[in-house]
Amino acid sequence: MTGDNKFDDMHEEFLPFVYFPATQQEKLSPDDQIIIRSLLPLASLMASIKQALNDVNPGIDFEFKVFKTKVHNSLVKDELMATLSGFFGFLAALLAAIGLYGVISYMVVQRTKEIGIRMAIGAKRVDVVGMILGEAGILTVAGLVIGTAPALASAQVAKSLLYGLKPRDPFTLVLAVVTLTAVAALASFLPAYRASRLDPLKALRYE
Repeated sequence: MTGDNKFDDMHEEFLPFVYFPATQQEKLSPDDQIIIRSLLPLASLMASIKQALNDVNPGIDFEFKVFKTKVHNSLVKDELMATLSGFFGFLAALLAAIGLYGVISYMVVQRTKEIGIRMAIGAKRVDVVGMILGEAGILTVAGLVIGTAPALASAQVAKSLLYGLKPRDPFTLVLAVVTLTAVAALASFLPAYRASRLDPLKALRYE
């Protein structure tokens, strides 16, 4: 007996394995596979094995495959999916940042007069920035709360498409929350800073 392993596909579940001598097989397989580990250069190793097989029987048909290349080829689809997922994730974050920037900017414009009144009666620039960033923070938290369940469900679906993906990895979830929060903060800071630079007199005349 040996440890559980995978046989046909890296995406399949681990299966129980049993190894036994080839002499116990009723019929020998015409396409046996042999794994060779060596520190020799690949070209030199292949030439040596070819010569050794020809010395035994020139009629032996054989084919060389590099194990790393075979593994890489089996993961091409996963790498493509990972690249596309990363691209669309970046695009989603960019669209979220643009959308949040637009909402906060519109909110600042709509509240120009209010901001002017606050500054006229003593509100400092840092207070205005804090107020707007606080409201943006509420929108961000609401979005994170609402989007958590769909994100977990999507990750569960993506698990079947990407090898080795852990849909509920705490580090990944925390990193996603921190990243989205940072993006939201950056997208909200510019309109908040612009609001803090308003001239109270011009803001009070704003219609």
